[in-house]
Formats: sequence, C-alpha cells, structure tokens
Amino acid sequence: MAELTELADDRALLGRTSTAERVSDILRSRIAEGYFPPGTRLSEDSIGGALGVSRNTLREAFRLLTHERLLVHELNRGVFVRVLTIEDVEDIYRTRTLVECAVVRGLGKPPYAVDDLAQAVADGQRAAREGDWKGVSTANIHFHRELVALAGSDRTDELMRSVFAELRLAFHVVADPRRLHEPYLARNHEILKTLQAGDRDGAEQLLAVYLHDSLTGVVEAYARRVADGAQGIG
Repeated sequence: MAELTELADDRALLGRTSTAERVSDILRSRIAEGYFPPGTRLSEDSIGGALGVSRNTLREAFRLLTHERLLVHELNRGVFVRVLTIEDVEDIYRTRTLVECAVVRGLGKPPYAVDDLAQAVADGQRAAREGDWKGVSTANIHFHRELVALAGSDRTDELMRSVFAELRLAFHVVADPRRLHEPYLARNHEILKTLQAGDRDGAEQLLAVYLHDSLTGVVEAYARRVADGAQGIG
C-alpha cells in the first residue's frame, strides 16, 4: 500500500530514540495530509513493521491519538480513524475561529513574516492548475497552520496540529472537493495581500467571514451525506 510505503520513508525520523510521542507525530501528520481517511482500520503489524517500532510503542501512540479524537478503538475490531459528526465539525471551527482570529488580532506592528503563507498560497494555486484537489486541500491546511505560526507560540502550534488533523477528516466526506476548496484559493490570497499591506484588522475581518463560510460549506456537505444515507455521520 502507498500509505505504508510513505510510513517506511518516515522510519528514518525515529532514529534510535523512538518514542510513542514521535510515532504519534508521524501518524498525526499522515492523517492531516490525507493518507488515512476516516474509517480506515490501522493495522498494528503493518504500521509497526513500516516504522520499525514495537507493538507496545505503537499502541501507546494509538492511545495518544485516541485522546486527541483522531482515532477510535472498537472492541474486538481494532483501531480506526474517526468519522466525525456534524457537532465535531462545528466545534473544530469554533476553536479555529477563537485561535486563528486571536493570532491575527495580536500580530503587533507590521511588517509581518508571511513568506510561508505566500508559499502555501502558491502551492494551492499550482495544485489547482494540475487538478489536484487533495493537494489544494493540503495547501489550504498549510496556509492556516502557517497563519497560526505567526503567533510564535509552540503551545498554540501544538494545539492546532490536532485541530487541523481533525479538519482533514472533515474534508474527506466532501463529495466534490473542488466545489469546497476552489473559492478559498482567492480568499487565502486576499488575506495574504492584506497582511502584506500591514492591515491586521482587515485580515482578521476577512478571516472571520472566511471561517464562517467554510463551516457552512462543510456542514452542508455533511448534511448531503446524511440525506444520502451515509453511515456513521451526524
């Protein structure tokens, strides 16, 4: 499987001081990048072999990610990537609005260090030209991750890593990813330009509307899946 090949490539990151926390970091990143969709069963043997870690270490990593609401353990069945509910999605966006808008509001005086934001915008535009809507989704998450990073807070970055990984799980239920993500390419660019111009207040206003509209779009996608009889949602 391609996912296991990718994990094997990450094995070198563990080195001799492999820990459950570092394994969970790798798996969280893979979930955030879309390699493990909601409902995927995670095989201890396959993933442990790919990463070269013990069963106990992997189980501890699973436990950590279960605590972060990214995984769920089902008795006599195993460990699965969570399928989110509409209530989960609403809470994710509530957290995003509280944190992301506060970060922009607290930026201080310009100029702002937005090179990584600009790279995420460029990555999204390139993925769109190639018709790679999963890539557009990834670039969008990177954009917001770099926006949070402007706060210069390791604790805020750590908090939002899990939130953005959960966000990817929400995006997976969208039947038409282009319809969801394409409008936000221009809106990311607009927020970037506003920050480049030193207009912190304007950027915060754009971001607040952006997050409200994005929540509405994702919730509508969930509602359509419920109406179509999707299992495990809502």
